[in-house]
Amino acid sequence: MIHRWLVSLALMATLGLVPKALNAQAANASHTHVRHVLSAFTSAPEGQGLLPTAEAEAAIAVRHAGLAANDPTDIDRMKEHSRHVLHAIDPTAFAEGPGQGFGVKAAAQGIVRHIELASGSDGASAGVRTHAAHVAAAATSVSQRADQIVDLARQILAAQDYLRASRMVEQLQALCEDLTTGADASGDGVISLDEGGLQHVRQHMELMAQGEGLR
Repeated sequence: MIHRWLVSLALMATLGLVPKALNAQAANASHTHVRHVLSAFTSAPEGQGLLPTAEAEAAIAVRHAGLAANDPTDIDRMKEHSRHVLHAIDPTAFAEGPGQGFGVKAAAQGIVRHIELASGSDGASAGVRTHAAHVAAAATSVSQRADQIVDLARQILAAQDYLRASRMVEQLQALCEDLTTGADASGDGVISLDEGGLQHVRQHMELMAQGEGLR
C-alpha cells in the first residue's frame, strides 16, 4: 500500500501534479531564513527579526549622534554620546549604553548571512534569488558604514580639542543617518544598492516577502 502511494506520488511529480502543499515544503527552507531577517531570530532582542533589530539600533545611534552635536563646545558631552553611538553600532566596541545590546553591525552581517542562505536553499524561487542579491548588497553597505562609524567614534573619544571633536561629530551624525538612507558615495547622483541603507534592505525584503506570500 505504501509502495503504491510512493509510486503514485513519483508519477504525480513527474507530471507536475504534486499538491502545492508538498511543493511548498522545498521553498520553506528559504522562507525560514527570510523570516529570520524580517520577523523572528532567536538571538535577537525579544526574538525579533534581524532587520527590525538593525533599524532599532540605527535609530538609537542617530538619536545619540544628534545629542552629541547639540553643544559643539562641550567635549565631554560629545564623548558621552559617541560612546552611546558605539554601543548601538557594535556593543563589542563599547559594552554599556542605551542600545539593545546586539548592534547594527552584527544585525547587518546576520542579514547578509541569512539572505544568502535563503537564496541558496533548495527550491528558492527566482524572486528570492533576485531580491536576495539586492538585500545582500545594501546590508553589506550598512555593515561597512557601521565600521566607519566605529572608527570615527573612537577618534572622537581620543580627541583633546573640542573644535576637532565637533567637526568629527558632524561627520558621525551624517554617517548614522546614512545607515538608513544610504549615501551617494560615488557622486553620480544615484544611491546604488552597494551604497544603500536599511531602507533599501526593507524595500527588497518586503517585495520578496510579498512575492512569496509571506505578507
